[in-house]
Amino acid sequence: MSEEQRLRLKDLFRPRPIPTDRTVTTEADEAVPMGLRVTAGYAWRVLLIAAVIAGFIWIVIQLKLLVIPLMVGILVTALLWPAFEWMLRKRFPRWVAVAISIIGTLGIVAALITLVVWQIRQQLEEVQARSSQAVDDLQQFLMGDPLNLTQKQIDGYLEQAGGFFNDQADLLLNGALSVGTTAAHVVTGAVLALFILICLLADGGGIWKWTLRLFPRVARPAADAAARNGWATIVNYARTQLLVAAIDAVGIGLGAALLGVPLAIPVAVLVFLGSFVPIVGAVVTGALAVLLALVYNGPWIALAMLGVVLLVQQLEGHILQPILMGSAVKVHPLAVVLVVAGGSMIGGIPGALFAVPLAAFVNVAAVTVSTGSWRTGDLPDADLIWSTVPRQRRRSNR
Repeated sequence: MSEEQRLRLKDLFRPRPIPTDRTVTTEADEAVPMGLRVTAGYAWRVLLIAAVIAGFIWIVIQLKLLVIPLMVGILVTALLWPAFEWMLRKRFPRWVAVAISIIGTLGIVAALITLVVWQIRQQLEEVQARSSQAVDDLQQFLMGDPLNLTQKQIDGYLEQAGGFFNDQADLLLNGALSVGTTAAHVVTGAVLALFILICLLADGGGIWKWTLRLFPRVARPAADAAARNGWATIVNYARTQLLVAAIDAVGIGLGAALLGVPLAIPVAVLVFLGSFVPIVGAVVTGALAVLLALVYNGPWIALAMLGVVLLVQQLEGHILQPILMGSAVKVHPLAVVLVVAGGSMIGGIPGALFAVPLAAFVNVAAVTVSTGSWRTGDLPDADLIWSTVPRQRRRSNR
């Protein structure tokens, strides 16, 4: 590398003063206050950035049949990466590590589906009987004091509620099946995600080296360091969410089973899946467990179920997770809620699922570049919103 190239690499991304001797001004420009000029300069630049982001989001939506399986494959790769990397360190052949990871994942998914189907079949008649009894009890309550509603009024309210829930179900289904409107699209997306997962595990390093060549030569060191820090953040995030999901699912599912709430295993599986949407997913699935207990077991069991949900979440968040995760730094709850809400508005359920890891990746990559830590290989010593990469002081204690 020549001296000139070395200097250009050293000064990359360093802010430089804007030369004012080349600026052409007129009398009209000089009449505009300086504050207004600066505001206008910021305004058109912000609008340009917003237009680029909007265009990127539009392209992603148009290519959702490819983007969503790609994101699923990347997220599952991050979930499997610690175990996969451990097998490589133990000198497992790569193809054996890939096979164990894929077969193990498919086995776990098949086992969960089998348990859910088994319990639904076992308790279907009981749930139907309890549902009918719950509807009768609710109707008697509405027709008695102090509401004293008539059967006609109740039927009208039920019709309105049914129409509302049908609309919401259609909206939820459209978000959940945003990869397509038919089962064939879902199956195609699942197969594509599995193929992407296999490719990333088998040759993720080679794929990244090829992608890195798309960047200008002088920008490759910064892009490489930013992407690697971002990937470490996603792996850390996935490991944290897997731990959170497992603790919440086991705790809430076991509590529901001990309290006699029906369908405890499906509830636990829903809690496990919902916990991958930080904060929001845990609240929604926990509320579903409490609602199920209220409908089928009465208010006292529902109150006990609420206590179980709150106890499990507090135990996981303040005791178990800090002990097991050590130096992992949690994401700020306000940032999580805003990002999840924005992601769900743009992409439905897939948007809510991928919003947090994507935002964390962008944040850490931007901090890596802006702080210049890519030059030395150190961890970024500044943060924007997220603090998802453990700091150097904490890492040294491992």
